[in-house]
Amino acid sequence: MKKNQQEVVRWIPFWTIRKFVNEEDYKKGRSYEISKFGGNALTTEGINELWTIIGSAASGTKFDNTHAYLIVGTGTGEESQNDTEATFTNGVKKPMNEGYPTYGTDRKITFKSTYDGNSANQAWNEFGVLNAATGGKLLNRKVSAQGTKTAGQVWELELEITLA
Repeated sequence: MKKNQQEVVRWIPFWTIRKFVNEEDYKKGRSYEISKFGGNALTTEGINELWTIIGSAASGTKFDNTHAYLIVGTGTGEESQNDTEATFTNGVKKPMNEGYPTYGTDRKITFKSTYDGNSANQAWNEFGVLNAATGGKLLNRKVSAQGTKTAGQVWELELEITLA
């Protein structure tokens, strides 16, 4: 690297919501709509937690299959680096689907959770990743109106984050 040359890393988040009329359609993989959108705001507490995990042998809570949760809410306030779980309005958390998150190849991590017919039946306007069911650190937050989930519907939320 040349003197005074800086390396720039881009954080590229990409969200996907697969919407299913009911459990049967979900099991058969027949979605009625797929919504895709990008962007988010990294939070200060999330960035600090990542550095703690990287730099410490015993501190910090990983964003792994045991601890990671996707959260959806009804709030519409602009995302900010100061956001926390408390920023979410009517936040509903779900643990990772089996085998998620995936990571370690292609410079990315992918989180995925499924909201069954009885959960998060509300407007889906805000999204994020937490590292605990209670009192977790919020990694990021995205605000984007993505429709209203109704009782009986199954919606699958996925977040792919690539470093480039």
